[in-house]
Amino acid sequence: MRLGPKIISAAAVILAALFCWLAAVTAADIIEDRSGKAVSIALIEQGHDWADVHTDGLQVHIGGIAPSEAKRFNALHVAGTMVDATRIVDGTTVQPSEPLAPPRYSMEILRNDEGVTLIGLIPDTQDRAAMVNEIMSLAQGSEVTDLLQAAHYPTPEGWEVAVHYGLNALARLPRSKISISAGKIEITAIAESEEQKLEMEQAIEAALRRRSNLGLEVDYRISAPRPVITPFTLRFLIDENGPHFDACSADTAHTRERILSAASEAGLEGEVDCTLGLGVPSTDWAEAVIQGIRAVAEFEGGSVTFSDADVTLVALETTPQALFDRIVGELESNLPDVFSLHSVLPEPVVMDGAGEGDGPPEFTATRSPEGQVQLRGRLNNDMVRSTVESFAKARFGVDNVYTAARIDEELPDEWPVRVLAGLQALSELDSGSAMIQEDFIALRGKTGSKAARPEIARILGEKLGDNQHYKIDVVYEEALDPIAAMPTPEECVANVNDLLSETKITFEPGSADISGSAVGVINDIADILKECREVEMEIEIAGHTDSQGREEMNLELSQGRAQAVLDALVARRVLTSGIDAKGYGESNPIADNDTEEGREANRRIEFLLLTDAEVDDAMDENGAEGTGEGAEAAETAPAQGTDSDATAEETTDPSASEEALDATTGAAVAPENESDTAETGTEENQ
Repeated sequence: MRLGPKIISAAAVILAALFCWLAAVTAADIIEDRSGKAVSIALIEQGHDWADVHTDGLQVHIGGIAPSEAKRFNALHVAGTMVDATRIVDGTTVQPSEPLAPPRYSMEILRNDEGVTLIGLIPDTQDRAAMVNEIMSLAQGSEVTDLLQAAHYPTPEGWEVAVHYGLNALARLPRSKISISAGKIEITAIAESEEQKLEMEQAIEAALRRRSNLGLEVDYRISAPRPVITPFTLRFLIDENGPHFDACSADTAHTRERILSAASEAGLEGEVDCTLGLGVPSTDWAEAVIQGIRAVAEFEGGSVTFSDADVTLVALETTPQALFDRIVGELESNLPDVFSLHSVLPEPVVMDGAGEGDGPPEFTATRSPEGQVQLRGRLNNDMVRSTVESFAKARFGVDNVYTAARIDEELPDEWPVRVLAGLQALSELDSGSAMIQEDFIALRGKTGSKAARPEIARILGEKLGDNQHYKIDVVYEEALDPIAAMPTPEECVANVNDLLSETKITFEPGSADISGSAVGVINDIADILKECREVEMEIEIAGHTDSQGREEMNLELSQGRAQAVLDALVARRVLTSGIDAKGYGESNPIADNDTEEGREANRRIEFLLLTDAEVDDAMDENGAEGTGEGAEAAETAPAQGTDSDATAEETTDPSASEEALDATTGAAVAPENESDTAETGTEENQ
C-alpha cells in the first residue's frame, strides 16, 4: 500500500519537529550543566563555599547564608562574571549579626592636691550630679573635672557596690587613683608617712571586713615615700628628764637601729620615733651620731645636735674643764672628716623673763591658749622691731600680736636672727613661750602635734648655726591634737541627736518635700556631719509613720522622706558614702497610735549609728551596701523626750509633739509633720 504524498509530508514535518525539540533539549541541558558548574567553581575559588548553586534551564539559582552582606554582594558579582547577570536568580540571605555586647563599664578617679578627675564609661542611669557633689564634699571643695561618658545599657551586677566602696575609699586617700569596675576596685595611693600608710591600710581592711559578703574584689597598693629632711637633724640630750631625743633622723633602717642601740646604751628607755628620710649629708651619719651620743653619756648630761654636717656639743655647766677638753678632743678625732664640731661649756643661765635684771639681755615671746602673742624685751633698732613685728603678725595673725619691746643698740648683730628663729619655733606650739638670750634659747609650751619637738629642733638647728645652745621643754597634749581629738562615731551621731532633740525636720503636707522651716536644721546637721568627715562610720536615716492609711502608702512615704533628707545632705556637700536612707512605714511605732500625741511621735526621722553586724545583716538581706535594716535599734522602745508645739501646717490638732531618744542606739527621733488627706474614706498618714 503506497502512502500518499500528504501523509509523507506530514510525517516528515513531525519527524523534523521531534528532532529539533530533542536538539534544543540537549543543548539546553548542556548549557544548564556548564553554566552551573562554571558558577560553582568560580564561587568556590573566591572563597564562597557557603553558596548553593543549581540551574533551571538558563536560569542560575544561587542560595545559601552569606556570613555578611559584603560576602553576599561579592558572590553575586562573581556569578555575574560567569553568566549573564539577567540569568541569575538571587536566593541568598545574610547571617543575622550577633547583638552588640554591652560595653564594659569602668571609672577611674584621680585625686591629688589640685582636685579630682573622673574618667571612664558609666551607665546613663548613674546620678552623676549627686556623685560629683559627693566627691566635691569629700575633697573639701576641690575642683572636680568630669570627663565621664554614659551608655544606655543595663547596669551590671556589682557596679553600684563598687562605686559606693570606691567613693568611701576616696574620702580617706587624698593622693590616689581608684579604678572601679563591676565587682572590682583597684586602689593606688601615696601616704605622707609610714604611720599614715598604716592608718590607710587599716581603714581599707576594716571596710573590707564589713563588706566581705558582697563578693567585691579589692586590690590596693599604698606607698609612703620617705620625706626629704632638711636640714638632716638629730638632737640627743640628757637632762633632768633623763636621756631623750628632741629630734632623730636616719637614712636607713640599719642606721636607725645602730643609733637607737647607742642611745639605749646611754640610758634611753622606751620606744623612740626616729624618722627615716632623705637628705643625709654623709654615709657616715650613723658613726658620727653614735660618737656624739657617747660623748653626752660620758658627760652624764648636756646635749649633742647634728644639723647636716654641723655638730654642736653642749656640756653641763658643772663639767670640769679637763673632762670637757678630753671628751671634746676625742670626739673631734673620731668624727668622720665631713663633720664639723662646735663645743660649748656654758656659763650658768639666768633667765628672768624680761632681761631687765642683772642677767644678760633677753627677748621674750609668749603665746596664750587663745592665740594672743606678746613680744617683750630688747631689739636692736626700729627697723628690727618693725621686721620682728611683721614676722610675728604673718605667723600668728595681724590682730593677735602685741609688741612692747624696747630698743637696745648694744645688742649683737646676730640678735635678730635668734629672735626670728625663736618666733618661728614658737609658731609650732599651741601655747607657750620663747626666751632668747645671746647664748641660749628656751622653748616651753604645749602642742597638739607629736612632730612639734623635732620640727623645733630642726628650725633652731638650721637658724642658729654653731651657737646651738637651747632647751626644748614641750608637752604633747592629745586634747590639742586635731586628729586624736576627732569625735568618735558615737559622738558624731550624738551631736546630731542633741540638735534634733531641740528642733525637728518637717515636710510639706502630703509629700516628701522638706518644708522651708526645716532648712535651718538640715544646714546644722550638715555642719555636724562635715566635722565628722574623717570618722569611719555607717549611719542610717530611718523614716517612720503612724498607722493611719494603707501600709504600702505609709512605707512609700517614709522611704521618700528619709531619701529627701539624704538628698538634702548631698546637696550641702556632705560625704554620704557611709549614710543610707530607709523607710520603715508604720512597722516600728514608739508610741500608741490610738492617740494623736502617739501618732505625732510615730511620725519621725531617726539618725541611727549602725554596728558592723547590722551593716552585714543589711547586706545579706539586700545584696548591696547601704540598705541596712538596723532593726534592733529601731525596734527598741525609746525614752520619751520633751514636748514642743506643732505648727498648724503640720497637724490638724496643734497639740504638743513628742520627741524620743532611742534608748539603745542614742538615736534622736525627729517627728515629721502631719496633714490629713481623705482617700476612699480613709485618713492617710502624711
